Amino acid sequence: MSIPNEALQKLVQEIETQAITAQREINVVKAAIASKQRDIRMLELTSTEVKQLSKDTKVYEGVGKMFMLAPTNNVHTRLASETAELRSDISSLNKKLHYLETTHKNSREHIDQIFKSSGR
Repeated sequence: MSIPNEALQKLVQEIETQAITAQREINVVKAAIASKQRDIRMLELTSTEVKQLSKDTKVYEGVGKMFMLAPTNNVHTRLASETAELRSDISSLNKKLHYLETTHKNSREHIDQIFKSSGR
């Protein structure tokens, strides 16, 4: 059973489009993961610095264009929760990255398979 050339070209073009889209999304997801990892490093560094402060040190947090006095415990708690949220985001992005890489690999394999079977 042979597939007409026009249908084969259309099929290859659709699969190629899917592979290109997956590759673009892979790049976006990798950039998002790198950004979130940078944010985690900054939060951890800030948290380490806040832990080293004495209990009577005044700590201020930025609120819009002003700063408000905040207890060090509250600052540390906020930093820890933001770090946990970013780790969760990275976990979900890694799952999405795995899915996209699998989609891209499968698309490439299908294209190769089409070319091998049409070459016979």
